[in-house]
Amino acid sequence: MGELIEQKPWSEAELEDRLRSQHQAYHHLHPFHARMNNGELTPTEIRRWVANRFYYQKNIPLKDAAILSNCPDLAVRREWIGRIIDHDGRSANEGGIEAWLQLGQAVGLSQEELLDERYVLPGVRFAVDAYVNFCRTKPWIESVAASLTELFGPDAIKVRLVALEKYYQWIDQAGFEYFRNRLKQAPRDARYALDLVLQHCKTRETQERAVAALAFKCDLLWSQLEAIDRGDNRLGDKETRR
Repeated sequence: MGELIEQKPWSEAELEDRLRSQHQAYHHLHPFHARMNNGELTPTEIRRWVANRFYYQKNIPLKDAAILSNCPDLAVRREWIGRIIDHDGRSANEGGIEAWLQLGQAVGLSQEELLDERYVLPGVRFAVDAYVNFCRTKPWIESVAASLTELFGPDAIKVRLVALEKYYQWIDQAGFEYFRNRLKQAPRDARYALDLVLQHCKTRETQERAVAALAFKCDLLWSQLEAIDRGDNRLGDKETRR
């Protein structure tokens, strides 16, 4: 048997192209988002989406803390901790989680309903918990690569924000502050994370693992939306609440 030939690493440009190509698997292409952007969702479907996406939002600081716990690089930790602050805030009434609670109120869901997770679907819980576990158990740079769905988020948010304001006028627009904030935060965060991946993934093996991590995250987001799209009757009695 001949010796295995080690594959040549991709250039930084090639690696970036492969990472960005995962955009074709991002959940902005899911039929649920297509219906949202066309103004076709019912109030119940909007509330189901908000309640279940909140479970994802509240776990973002946990996955970022997991990345920090695995990262030996002081400079990276100093930078990455800003993500936790962005979501948790430094005090009450600040941060992305608070902004999502305000979105919940804007669509007719109380903070209690969101915080006690009564509407979280099993498929959503499984997907989100799998993401947090991935970040706890994988090398920190792979978890950073998984976060690169932020490369694709801003364009999707721009379309979503226009659709929400145009078609869902029953929603208090003060609840859209989360999306407005992410239009500023996500490009900054994505650029930093992408630079880290390009800097630290220099072998073909680590590069392929980075691409696989991002593919995993795209699959996770798609699976989460599949569960939301299928739904159940937990929010059925809220259809007439406007």
